Amino acid sequence: MTDVTTPALATRCVHAGELADAHGSPHTPIYTTTFAFPSTQAVLDVVEGRATGSLYTRYGLNPSIQSLEAKLAALEGAEAALAFASGMAAEAAVFLALGRAGVVCIGDAYGGTLELIGEQLPALGIPTRLMLGDELDQLDAALAAGARLVFLETPSNPVLEVFDIAAIAARAHAQGALLVVDNTFASPVNQQPLALGADLVVHSATKYLGGHSDLTAGALMGSKALIEAVWPWRKNLGTTPAPETAALLARSLRTLVARVRTQNASAQRIAEAMAAHPRVARVRYPGLPAHPGHALAARQMQGFGGMLTLEIKGDGAAASQVADRLRLFALAPSLGGVESLVTQPCTTTHHGLPPAERTRRGITDSMLRLSVGLEEPEDLIADLNQALG
Repeated sequence: MTDVTTPALATRCVHAGELADAHGSPHTPIYTTTFAFPSTQAVLDVVEGRATGSLYTRYGLNPSIQSLEAKLAALEGAEAALAFASGMAAEAAVFLALGRAGVVCIGDAYGGTLELIGEQLPALGIPTRLMLGDELDQLDAALAAGARLVFLETPSNPVLEVFDIAAIAARAHAQGALLVVDNTFASPVNQQPLALGADLVVHSATKYLGGHSDLTAGALMGSKALIEAVWPWRKNLGTTPAPETAALLARSLRTLVARVRTQNASAQRIAEAMAAHPRVARVRYPGLPAHPGHALAARQMQGFGGMLTLEIKGDGAAASQVADRLRLFALAPSLGGVESLVTQPCTTTHHGLPPAERTRRGITDSMLRLSVGLEEPEDLIADLNQALG
């Protein structure tokens, strides 16, 4: 029997963080952007930290946002959380708050993340290092040189490389560095990085947490001390989400477990079918025994996720033709929604990388990234078969 004092993830998704409503609503309502006080002293008590209360939405002191953040923290088993206007906003705030001594990025990541780390942070005088997944032997030297923040995605975007969170966390901590894990692809349903030793978890909440392609948001979860260090950067960069977005995201989180478990099962079925297709050169999916990270994924994940990448036999034009012929998979550069999506990374998510850098990272022009939705998997397989045919 489950202990109700430590409810399961699906229960936390529904109940964590919800505020009692005067009218009996089971969900936290949408609150306004500013709040009135009975006296100047009451204002000062909140401003100076002697009392808790709502103040101004850009600060995050809004019940709709605070309720969402309590739910987000509960999903990752964190002490605290911050909601952001986007996943990139969350990453930028973390790097600026905690990574000024140096940032090391391991493996592939979203194209915007690679640009931020590789171009914008150095322009501010922040030393950075973009390290391939097979260059982990260089991590200790990079940390010894002064870097104090290690960042990675696992599984990574778009090649779905899997990294050992516990092992990398131990190496980072041995030299006084923090480990930040982007858990967007896995979601809290499939992976709990904090429990494996990571210090902070970041999400593009636009994706699986939002789950319906109708909002843009980001999330950061971790210890209270680290979250408090990032909070002023969010406040003064102005990247707090609107209350309406916070309420919409809280709505989506209530169905997170049901959605992701279904997407896991469908993606596994599709990956197996595509691995046998004569026009597919390679399927990258951690749930396949042939995937080089399968054993590690089976050990540190509770599910293999709803993302897979196909490498089509032929060149980039051949992959584009397949994408253009798909009928149920919408051609769109996002992921994690209830509808299935396809994107060619060289034309969208990683178009900003020079072709030579894409090649160095194994991001081929013939690659198609699939985000599996909630459609019947046999219908999606039929759609892929006709497009490949």
